[in-house]
Order: sequence, then C-alpha cells, then structure tokens
Amino acid sequence: MIGLPPFGGVFDLEGQQERLREIEHQLSRPGVWDNPESLTPVLREKSHLEEESAKFLQLEKMYRDLLEWLSFAENDQSPDIQEALKESLAAFEKQLERLELEAFMGGKDDRNPAIIEIHPGAGGTEAQDWAEMLLRMYMRWAENCGHQTEYLDYTQGEEAGIKSVAFQITGDYAYGQLKGERGIHRLIRISPYDASGRRHTSFASVDVYPQVSDDITIDINEEDIRIDVFKASGPGGQHVNKTSSAIRITHFPSGIVVQCQSERSQRRNKESALKLLRSKLYDLELEKIEDERQEKYAAKDAIAWGSQIRTYTLHPYRLVKDHRTGTEVSDVDSVLDGNLNQLIQSFLLYSHV
Repeated sequence: MIGLPPFGGVFDLEGQQERLREIEHQLSRPGVWDNPESLTPVLREKSHLEEESAKFLQLEKMYRDLLEWLSFAENDQSPDIQEALKESLAAFEKQLERLELEAFMGGKDDRNPAIIEIHPGAGGTEAQDWAEMLLRMYMRWAENCGHQTEYLDYTQGEEAGIKSVAFQITGDYAYGQLKGERGIHRLIRISPYDASGRRHTSFASVDVYPQVSDDITIDINEEDIRIDVFKASGPGGQHVNKTSSAIRITHFPSGIVVQCQSERSQRRNKESALKLLRSKLYDLELEKIEDERQEKYAAKDAIAWGSQIRTYTLHPYRLVKDHRTGTEVSDVDSVLDGNLNQLIQSFLLYSHV
C-alpha cells in the first residue's frame, strides 16, 4: 500500500472493505430478500461504500502512474515526457482535492441533491439583478461539476433580474458542497441602472436545503396545508401563462409558503412544491435538533448591511471576500462564472476546525 494522505483519518479503506464484506454476508442469508423494501438502506450503504472504495483505489493507481512518469523524467528530459508528467500530476492533484473535500462531508445529507432559493433584498431592480447574477453563478458551478439542474419556481423582476427563484441541483455531494452558501451575499459595484454612475451596494439571501431522502418520512397532514392554483410566469415560453398550472402551498403550523410553476402540468408542479415543502420542514427539524435555529436566522431578519457572509466587490477594487473564513479571491469574474471551489473548500476546512 502506498503511503497516501490519510485525510485526517476520515477515509479508512480497510474498514470500508470490511464493512462491504459484512453487508454481502448479510445479503446472502436465507430469506433476507423476502422483504426487499427493508433492504433499501443497506443497499444504499453498499453502493456508497463501493463508490468510495473505487475512488480511493483510482487515486492509488494514479499515484503509482505518477511515480512511473517521475522515474521516466529523471532519465529523459524530452518535451513529451515532461508534458506527460505534468498531465499525470494535474490529474492526481484534481482527484486528491476531490477526495479531500468529500472527506469533510460526512453528514447524512451531504450526498443529497441541493435545493436553493434566492431572494433579493431591498433595492428594487439593483437587488433583483444581483439575485439573477447569483442564480447564474450557481448554475454555472453546477454545469462545471457535471450536475443536473431543475427550476422549481421562478419569478422575474419588472425591469430586470428576478424577484425569487427556487431550483434543484442534483449530483454527488451537491448539498454537502453548497450548504455553506446559505446566508446574505453582498455586491458592491457601479450601477448599470444609475445614469449618474454612482456606486451601489446590493444584497440577496441564499437558502440551501437538502432534498429529503426516500428513507426519511416527513408527514404532512392535509388539514395543515392550503393549496392555491394560479397562472404561471417565467422560463418555459408563453405556454406557462395559458393555464392555471402554478401551485402555491401554505403550511399553517410552520408558516412556510412554497410555490412551483416550472412545469406545464398542475400535477407535476404540485409534486415539486410538496418536495420543496418536505425539504424545508426537514431542514427546520434539523435546526431544532441542533438547537441552532435562532442563531442561524437572527441575521436574516433583514437582508442588509452587517449580516453578509460574503462580499463581491467590483468597484473601486475587485475582490471576493468570505467573512467567515477570511478567504479572498481577486478574480471576481471567475467566481461569478461559477468557479466556487476555492471558497467551498475553505468553508469546509473552516467548519471542521
């Protein structure tokens, strides 16, 4: 076994493989498949362990390949060998960084899809335009990661930007990577909507919820909700305005209101709205269990100055600063184009100190 980084003791290949052998023995017992539904959590764990073991074994193989190219390069300084060495090193570093990030995402929901909501703060068109910039940033991040995206709700602004949006990002560790994005995001720039060319500060809030796993039951009583139907507006073409297909659900006990209008079908919109409601209720229960609800939401009473987790400055200088970790990135355009991994990694490291 090559002496690879132990990831702080989080990843235990031998332990993972021993657990796989235990599961395979369990699944081979007589009568165990008589009730297949009861095996869902076990099969999910087995699939997860197999994926994790394969990733680490792949890293080990890449490390061996890198050592071979280093050996070749010691005796051959030709450009082809040097280029192959660079490519091998870059691939190894990328896989190592990926596993290091995943090693910090051990929460039971971290592998789940993420549901994101963005709401502009006070400021009209300025704030709505900033909310749309954040939407584009997360969409580009998802695209860069090879994740799938799906709109759940979208309300355009009157002049520009968006009034609100809810969407889902589906991919491995989507929630684990994006959970640190929850909070207030501040933008400082010369306003494109101000004829005087003055500097403006805009705010938008980002909420991130894990999609509820199939093996978690969130009971919603029919008498606790009200379902309203209305005509939709937003992405999808003119068809969204032709029928009353949009759904709004109000949950009386919690006061949570969700809506979905991204599908032509009223039934599909209802299913998506209920999915969003379940995720919010699940997130609410997690916060109660951890006794962090008041602390986490105290700063969200006002989407305004002093409560931001991150500032994106476009004028008089260019800088993105995360106020929790102190991480600074000078290439603002790259961040707004979806290159968030440095900020995500610094938050994961910070939250595990």
